[in-house]
Amino acid sequence: MAAACAGMEPAAAPPPSPPPPAAAVPGSAELVCAQGRNLKAVLCQRCGSRVLLPGAATFARRELLLPAMRKKAAAAAGSGGDLVREHWLVRDMFSFENVGFTRDVGNVKFLVCADCEAGPIGWHCLDDKDSFYVALERVAHE
Repeated sequence: MAAACAGMEPAAAPPPSPPPPAAAVPGSAELVCAQGRNLKAVLCQRCGSRVLLPGAATFARRELLLPAMRKKAAAAAGSGGDLVREHWLVRDMFSFENVGFTRDVGNVKFLVCADCEAGPIGWHCLDDKDSFYVALERVAHE
């Protein structure tokens, strides 16, 4: 039931686009390989904790509304936020090295750093068990 998550997104966003070639992603030639996967490890911007290993996610474009960066407790209660468009798409939650989830906010859980609870760094709709989005602008790369 994707309609339940549509309320969390601005307008009815189309499904994620297929991964583009690395050259088509502005400024990301050093981040995306030819197969559209992450070349570098994904880290928490705040504490440097490793979130994903290289090759664990694919690049995806999808408009999602994420609350402003705050600690986990404040993120779940907050309103407003940022429209983010570029993400690492993770298909298996066990691919993460270190990530935490907020309590349900409607039909969504937000992803946070499991060590320092900074976030949200990403988004997961409970209706789609195999899609976890990590916003590129909310993480660092090494």
